[in-house]
Amino acid sequence: MQHETEHISGGFDLVWFSEIQWDFLSTRKQHLLTRFPEEWRILFIQPLTLGRPQHWLPVKRGRVTVVTVPFLKNVPLGMAPVFDFAPFRWMVTLAGRMLAGFWCRVLGFASPARIIGLSNIYWGGVAASLSCRLRFYDANDDHPEFTAAQPWLLRSMRRYVDACELIFCVSPELREKLQPHAGQRCVELGNGVEFDHFATPRSSVPELLAGLHGRVIGYAGALDWIDTGLLESVARSWPEFTIVLVGPAYGRDWEERHSGLLLLPNLHWVGKVPYAELPSWVQRFDLALIPFERSELIRAANPNKLYEYLAAGVAVLAIDYCSSVRKAASVVQVAATPEEFVRLVPEAMADKRKAERQAFAREHGWERLADTMVRELRRSLEGGGS
Repeated sequence: MQHETEHISGGFDLVWFSEIQWDFLSTRKQHLLTRFPEEWRILFIQPLTLGRPQHWLPVKRGRVTVVTVPFLKNVPLGMAPVFDFAPFRWMVTLAGRMLAGFWCRVLGFASPARIIGLSNIYWGGVAASLSCRLRFYDANDDHPEFTAAQPWLLRSMRRYVDACELIFCVSPELREKLQPHAGQRCVELGNGVEFDHFATPRSSVPELLAGLHGRVIGYAGALDWIDTGLLESVARSWPEFTIVLVGPAYGRDWEERHSGLLLLPNLHWVGKVPYAELPSWVQRFDLALIPFERSELIRAANPNKLYEYLAAGVAVLAIDYCSSVRKAASVVQVAATPEEFVRLVPEAMADKRKAERQAFAREHGWERLADTMVRELRRSLEGGGS
């Protein structure tokens, strides 16, 4: 007799507690979950984020049901002392747990045979205590490094991680930090790319790029983690090239702090562009940069932009900040130092290995990664060992 949550065709019920809203950014979670088999039922519980649309009533995104439950994804600025007060945290947690439980019951995801997945460590204590058939953690980033990392939050994360049967890590550095215990399986599952979206040639040219003369050095992604000093050195050292930054800055004062960079005559910041339009920008870069700061915050990262650049076929120059770029060194110019990064710009720009770059990117397509995640979940459900 099949388990209650398992459908005749082999699907399962999955509840995912996310730190990102479904409609805000096209991230790892959306790319993976939309590629799960049709027979899987998925409930995506997203946090409240002020200033953005909420889904107080459930909505469908393909086969995924999305609902907003007011809960933390970080501690609001200046409110850390309030959340350090245990009774206040208990009230917030209780309210979130009750509402999440309500929607699980109403939507048919309350069975103890469900799967619990988590990428929002603020839910850790709650998710660790929910009845389920399988519990897993998707370590897509070094989550404590992106928060205030209060002791109670680290305990919440550790409680959930210790309760998991399965952990997905985007990098070996992250696995090292998590220190899975002997009874857990830890699977390295990096980030990826919607290959056809970036590889299919686009005829449209963004207005800014159409008006530029000469070669373009581009960066596409959030600006908060870039080494602005390194980027300024590139701009000043190669004034004959135009630098175009495509993407938002989430830090409240990022623009003010880096006004000197943004005033450089050969640098243009266009801000966030819709995901649907991003290939039109990236495909017209003569050289794409990954000029990240080399810090503890992002050393465990596995950057989507690496695979997006490569799928678009453009030449790439990266600073050596994580193992993911080193693994791509066969198709990417990787600089050991900021000085080498600046010096390598023309050499990297001359790299004509488009076919090799796209072949590398295809190996990291979201379809393959989703298939791997589903396969590993099934293996754990069937009692597969490490």
